[in-house]
Amino acid sequence: MFDILVYLFENDLHPEHSLLTGDELAGTLADAGFDDEEISEALTWLSELREVATQPVLRAPRADSVRVFTADELGRLDVECRGFLAFLEASGALDAATRELVIGRALALDGFRIDVHRLKVIVLMVLWQQERPLDVLILDELLTGAEDADDALLH
Repeated sequence: MFDILVYLFENDLHPEHSLLTGDELAGTLADAGFDDEEISEALTWLSELREVATQPVLRAPRADSVRVFTADELGRLDVECRGFLAFLEASGALDAATRELVIGRALALDGFRIDVHRLKVIVLMVLWQQERPLDVLILDELLTGAEDADDALLH
């Protein structure tokens, strides 16, 4: 699934702005050699991302707030992932609300172990979905290792 997300980004196949319908996009991905189950999984995840991203935030975290992770989040996001999120927030690449969206999308992936490579893909997809401009150095950091995201062991 993560390979598909990186492929969509690298080929600028933005699902909601593409001239391709869902079926055409699935066909394009199948033609690129991706498995039908992976395609369905990736497109469902992206659809859910769009849905969650458009919902109003009941209470946006303040910029100076401190994020305390729940036991479930600590179990799913290791120290390297949490440190990477802190780095992105400190660098201005993520605000508190976007950080929460990233965490939510990471936790939505039940069948996957979330490592920093996979987290980078999730961050990339969230920022891409929001059409936020990316600093070149942050983009390079997000793409470094993102290609290896699907090589991580399954849960």
